[in-house]
Amino acid sequence: MSLQITGEEDVLDALKKGVEIKLVLVDREEDCSEIIELCNSMDIRVVEGSSTDLWRMSANGQQKVLALIEREPLGTLEEVFEREGAIWLFDGVEYAPNLGFGVRTAEVSGATAVIINVSKTHEERRTIRRASMRATRFIPVVYATTEEILAACNRRIVVAEDVGGKAPWQTDLTGDVLLVVGAENAGVSKEVLDAADEIVRLPMPGFIPSYNLQVAVSALAIERIRQIQSE
Repeated sequence: MSLQITGEEDVLDALKKGVEIKLVLVDREEDCSEIIELCNSMDIRVVEGSSTDLWRMSANGQQKVLALIEREPLGTLEEVFEREGAIWLFDGVEYAPNLGFGVRTAEVSGATAVIINVSKTHEERRTIRRASMRATRFIPVVYATTEEILAACNRRIVVAEDVGGKAPWQTDLTGDVLLVVGAENAGVSKEVLDAADEIVRLPMPGFIPSYNLQVAVSALAIERIRQIQSE
């Protein structure tokens, strides 16, 4: 099921029917006053974007209004672990553009949240937002220490790492789960590996011994979707 309601007419209809809308994205270059006023009266957050921004985000061509449903776009570490679904931990990943690409992939695959356990400067966080195509507006991105994350975690932990004995399609990725990928060189930390319930390995028959972060996230995310749709 898509988390997006597409188009002014459908968003207005959903608002009037009381559909639980979490956020509305409007084209700042168009007259969206009716929707903005209705959202304000219902305490629904409104974000403005360019026509190009909405075209990129739309699931159905150029639109001037899009709405996010089901997923809360903000949240603390404790709050995101109270929610159902898949949460991603990018363990020890330093390179800001890779983090942004990973956030975008997590968002489009319907994840609940992304957690990053490496401190980032204001400029690095800006790079992450840009690389994600500003997907950070629609999914919580939480910064926390590994100790804080493991203490708060209330679900199965599935890690992708070379030491894994199973492929992702041999492991249950459905339900409430913390999915973990690490940095290309260092991999997943021993602390997180020790806490893992399952460790999977992505097949890598080539010479270079690791995938880009975005590829690893995509492989696990798509396999999770496949498993859910096969239930």
